[in-house]
Amino acid sequence: MNTFDEKYLKYDNERDVVFVLGAGASHPDGVPLQRHILPMILNEKDIADSVIGRQVIDFIKDNFAYDSSSNLFPQLEAVFGFLDYFIAQNESLSAKYTNQHIRETKEYLIKLIHYIVNLRTDKDSKVYHHFWDSVTKYSSNFSIITLNYDTLLEQAFDFLYKDFGYLDYCFHLMNYDKRKELKPYNFWLNPREPLIVEGDKTPIPIKIIKLHGSLTWKYCSCCNQTLLTPWDREIDLNRGTFTGYTYPEKTKYDLVCPTDGTEFQTLILMPSYVKPLSQSVISQLTGEASREVMATKKIVFIGYSLSNADLHIRALFKKQLKEDIKLYVINTRQTEAFKLKYYSLSSNIEFFNKSFEEFLNNEELIEKILND
Repeated sequence: MNTFDEKYLKYDNERDVVFVLGAGASHPDGVPLQRHILPMILNEKDIADSVIGRQVIDFIKDNFAYDSSSNLFPQLEAVFGFLDYFIAQNESLSAKYTNQHIRETKEYLIKLIHYIVNLRTDKDSKVYHHFWDSVTKYSSNFSIITLNYDTLLEQAFDFLYKDFGYLDYCFHLMNYDKRKELKPYNFWLNPREPLIVEGDKTPIPIKIIKLHGSLTWKYCSCCNQTLLTPWDREIDLNRGTFTGYTYPEKTKYDLVCPTDGTEFQTLILMPSYVKPLSQSVISQLTGEASREVMATKKIVFIGYSLSNADLHIRALFKKQLKEDIKLYVINTRQTEAFKLKYYSLSSNIEFFNKSFEEFLNNEELIEKILND
């Protein structure tokens, strides 16, 4: 006869390893790299035929020169930087591009990026499944900082849930609240509260700190709360809103805040030099990431280029890294300029010229890093 007990899942005071995942970790599953996103927006038929797509494409065509045949496009940082200039100055660009129109265009561009990334996310990830399988063989005391919006990492965790552990997003979700209007969303358990566990099993909590937000986080600017809907990531390209639908029935409905009826906003940070780092969720996650870096023995960077637009990430590591923390960098980019970015953080680094998949297929290297 099975017995069930209420247990409190605890974290160790120190972390054996912190993984930092960049776009190169999700790219093997088809998630576009940053440089691919703008060409996709400009060439995707569904986007060109939509209301929000036409507005964004018109703005880019009117204000940036590019050559599709030569694959020469402006950087996303440049587009967002131009938009942010007029927003910060509270100025209009022209009679056509009023300040309000520019603000709306920026929001639409964010939602188009959300739409593009989601196109490659609605599937199982063999690569991330392999990651979970490989890492959990050698350690149960690790955490993950990811700069990716996609949810392939979390989706691939299914085979380890409940027996091995529970995922912890490291901030309070509306899903944890037991109010009547939130009953349809109470499926997600809070690993920081006592949980009902079967028999003598001792599952662990695993932190996934999504410093740039997530496709499945819906933020309400009225009650300042965030709702997690793992199955619901779609954007209506004509209305610029979330396409809500129930699970598992897939019945569509208008997805608004269950508490106050306010339209939800996306919660993803754009590749821009101006980022809303004071946003409450992002601020909490930055603090959580800082504590993880201070508490770990090793950090493994996978597929992360340490972009110049990620000054906040560089500052976080520069402030919190201790000299005795060992850094491992898994990346196919091995130029001197690339390495110097990392050497600006620490000299205690080892580089490996490998893709994410090659790293996962190298049992000896994984064991070396996790058990060294």
